Amino acid sequence: MKQLIKRFLTEEDGVTAIEYGLIAALIAVVIIAAVTLVGTGLEGVFTEVEQELNGVVE
Repeated sequence: MKQLIKRFLTEEDGVTAIEYGLIAALIAVVIIAAVTLVGTGLEGVFTEVEQELNGVVE
C-alpha cells in the first residue's frame, strides 16, 4: 500500500495532461480573440460597402 501511494505521488502523467489542457485553452482564447477582431473589422467594411451601394442605387 505504501508503494502504491508513493508511486501515485511521484507520477507526473497527470501534471503533463493538465499542462497540455492549459496550453490548448490558451490557444483557443487567442483564436477566439483573433476571430472577434477580424469579424469586427469585416463588419465595418461591409457597412461601408452597403452605404456606398445605397448611395448609388438612390
